[in-house]
Amino acid sequence: MKQIWIIAKKELNSFFNSLIAYILLIVFLGMSGFFTWIYGSDIFFIGQATLQPFFGVAYWTLFFFIPALTMRMIAEEKGSGTIELLLTKPVSDWQFVTGKFLASLLLIMIALAMTIPYYITVALLGPIDHGAVICGYFGMILFSATLIGIGIFASSVTNNQIVSFLLSLFIGVFFMIIFNVLASNSTGLIGQVLNYLSLSTHYDSMARGVIDTRDLIYFGSLTYLSLMFASSILSKRNVVED
Repeated sequence: MKQIWIIAKKELNSFFNSLIAYILLIVFLGMSGFFTWIYGSDIFFIGQATLQPFFGVAYWTLFFFIPALTMRMIAEEKGSGTIELLLTKPVSDWQFVTGKFLASLLLIMIALAMTIPYYITVALLGPIDHGAVICGYFGMILFSATLIGIGIFASSVTNNQIVSFLLSLFIGVFFMIIFNVLASNSTGLIGQVLNYLSLSTHYDSMARGVIDTRDLIYFGSLTYLSLMFASSILSKRNVVED
């Protein structure tokens, strides 16, 4: 755990030592605030105090931002050759990948924490379901963790950051859009399986304030498998070089 935290802390510091963290935070807050409060949302006119419009905006904002954040995580290390030095240290491939994952997740959690004024503002407008809001934020964290895992896997496949970004988006489109579309056009067991594979199904459920064990298992499993595949790719690369 110590090695994971050292890697995560180093990566998080690198975010703030460059413009990456500041650009992410400013653009995320700007876009989510604009589309929640000004354009495309009727948050002031829906007749109840709710953050549902924000959760809907954040869903798509994070879909594009997280691949942009994770595309460099491993691809940059491979392209510059610094990964060779890092992996010669007493750090396992799993610890390396998990440390990168944790740093990205912490940055996203910081971005989400900075939207708490939205919550306070809406609560001042009228009685709000605090449990639903907490579940919504929890769902966003799990959703972000899953996209980060997918992004790190994509970054481990190539040393080209653009390819990593596009691959992460491509995989994300399947889980966020295509499975959902196929499920709506399928029936029986196939329809149920496709519906379960859809990220939007599980995110929407938690955004409405419902915590289901199936949702937790889904997000946890997909995140774990993504990181495991990324670690496996690094391990195979080491074996080939030996």
